Amino acid sequence: MVSNTPHYQLALPEFADPVRLLAVVAPYYRDIADGLLAGVRQTAQQAGAALDIVEVPGALEIPGAIALAARHAHYDGYVALGCVIRGETTHYDTVCNDSSRGLTLLGLQGICIGNGILTVENIEQAEVRADPEGQNKGGGAAVAALHLVALARKWAKTPKTDALNERDLIRLAGQLEGQDRT
Repeated sequence: MVSNTPHYQLALPEFADPVRLLAVVAPYYRDIADGLLAGVRQTAQQAGAALDIVEVPGALEIPGAIALAARHAHYDGYVALGCVIRGETTHYDTVCNDSSRGLTLLGLQGICIGNGILTVENIEQAEVRADPEGQNKGGGAAVAALHLVALARKWAKTPKTDALNERDLIRLAGQLEGQDRT
């Protein structure tokens, strides 16, 4: 059984400057969402991070809400929280795949996101993964977001020396008439 397998966990990063996190929660299964959120709150407090919370109707709306916040607000990182339980139709597959894909695409744009959307077969599995005193995947998602924030801050302070990144200049063949490099 996987739950009996020990897992290595990175220590929480330390920050010189304050960190602001936004948890975007789909409370469709309120008790599960509350458990996940308890883990996020505990992790944010341990890291000294400020935490804001917004709710959206379902897991499919989480990536959109994070994209809006990334565009219009001032957060360092985001935590996606929700629960999708397999039902009798293929809707489960759509919600799991599309919410995950949306978060992945945002992450590839440089947005620091921890994915705490549970995708489970039944409510019992969800309860184990949302238990604030147990596995709590909400706290794990917050840790992931904080590690990405730490990496983003570290690399933002590292100057690029690659000549190709010096400026966004495209030269096809020599210098065009009137083209100026300054």
